[in-house]
Amino acid sequence: MDNPEIFVVMILYMCVVIGIGVYFYKKSQKSSENYFLGGRSLGPWVAAMSAEASDMSGWLLMGLPGVAYWCGLADAFWTAIGLAIGTYVNWLIVAKRLRNYSQVAGNSITIPDFFSNRFKEKKKVLLAISAIFILIFFTVYASSCFVTVGKLFNTLFGFDYHLMLIVGAVFVVAYTLIGGFLAESISDFMQAMIMIMALVAMIVVGVIKAGGFDVVIENAKSIDGFLSLGEIANPVVGENGEQIVENGTALFGKAGNYGFLNMISMLAWGLGYFGVPQVLLRFMAIRKSSDIKRSRVIATVWCVISLAAAVFIGIIGRTLLPVDEALNSASKAESILIVMSTEYLPLIVAGLIMAGILAATISSSDSYLLIASSSVSVNIFKGIIKKDNASEKQVMWLARIVLVVIALIGIIIAWNENSVIFNLVSFAWAGFGATFGPIMLFSLFWKRTTRTGAIAGMVSGAVTVFVWKLVFKQFLAPSIPVFGLYELLPAFIVSCIAIVVGSLLSKKPDKEITEEFEKAKTGDFLEVSEQI
Repeated sequence: MDNPEIFVVMILYMCVVIGIGVYFYKKSQKSSENYFLGGRSLGPWVAAMSAEASDMSGWLLMGLPGVAYWCGLADAFWTAIGLAIGTYVNWLIVAKRLRNYSQVAGNSITIPDFFSNRFKEKKKVLLAISAIFILIFFTVYASSCFVTVGKLFNTLFGFDYHLMLIVGAVFVVAYTLIGGFLAESISDFMQAMIMIMALVAMIVVGVIKAGGFDVVIENAKSIDGFLSLGEIANPVVGENGEQIVENGTALFGKAGNYGFLNMISMLAWGLGYFGVPQVLLRFMAIRKSSDIKRSRVIATVWCVISLAAAVFIGIIGRTLLPVDEALNSASKAESILIVMSTEYLPLIVAGLIMAGILAATISSSDSYLLIASSSVSVNIFKGIIKKDNASEKQVMWLARIVLVVIALIGIIIAWNENSVIFNLVSFAWAGFGATFGPIMLFSLFWKRTTRTGAIAGMVSGAVTVFVWKLVFKQFLAPSIPVFGLYELLPAFIVSCIAIVVGSLLSKKPDKEITEEFEKAKTGDFLEVSEQI
């Protein structure tokens, strides 16, 4: 086996993660609220850091540096700017209102629960639709995490990609079954600390090994468009998608234009934050709304530092490893942090960073699986099929079964070892952002929003994502550039229009709904005494 020291460190680290799950096992099994929302007991640090870690996960440590390494600054920079702005605005305007409103609206413990309770549904159409879309998009999200695990072990130890894919999925399912939301949140907090330390440490070591900051910048400038925000570097690739090397130099063609539409597309990533359940659930689970201001500062600072570091690691990588068989395609380039760590850091330190990537990925994927399984067991089974007599035991058992099924589908999606993590995440992110983002904002801030408008917005947003991605981008974008936009932006706009039109054409909300809306604007409500 290659790098046995790293393997040992990773195993020890994962034992700690398992220990966290075991520690919280008893508390998580008390009720479905404890299992899926942690009893609303998160403190400001855990809420903030776990929200960001579950959101970014292995994508931050592999996907974003890989994009910067492969085609330069533009794509990665504008994406990072959009995400940083989205993080801050989401914590600023959504967090407090959702924390209060979710408790006022029937003490909702899932996002579909909240939407259904918000509009006082009798026929649970909105509940069912939102639960189904969560199931679909989180299955794609989980597959991106399995790809990360497969690439990590294949790059580090030469293990078979497909075998590691399966092992990673089995571990995730087992861990999720044990600990639930609390274990996942605490381990995410730990992952967030490891992630930011790993990124900063790699930058410092990378710059030193490269011969200084000036050397890194000069090398990047030598590649046409690599450091430009208005152009994108163009690696010359063969039929197999691998970059062509001549005389020991990786070839780049003339830089491509990176225009206004491209910039808007990447900035639109920030819109996704308003609809991603793994972040919204942290808002619902925080102990009291007065803690949110501190959480906002913590989350934003972590996000800005981590995103900037991840992008710069890709730039440094082009100086340190301009030609490397392990990095010579868009897919393989996502292993840049792994290769740099094992090449330039002491093995024990590299092992800790690799363990951080693995644990962050697993912890995030268990978050996705947990939310997806809750959409079936809590929202569809308990909320619709057996709404009068579903027992806690039945709900918990169904959640476990659904976890396994989702993991199996995720493995199938991730089976292609040339899968690009960035692409998988971008599609799922667009799905959540357009399906849930607009209706979340309208539900929280527009009293006139109706159930009809909510359904129209949710369905139109999701359908637009699929149509734009699979039809418009594929067949129309080459001749009509506007159809090359990231699907999140047009889908978000379509959803907003549908919500407004659907709401204005339907009957005004009942008095009970409007009174609840007003109540959610004020103060804290039931606050638990125990905080983590």
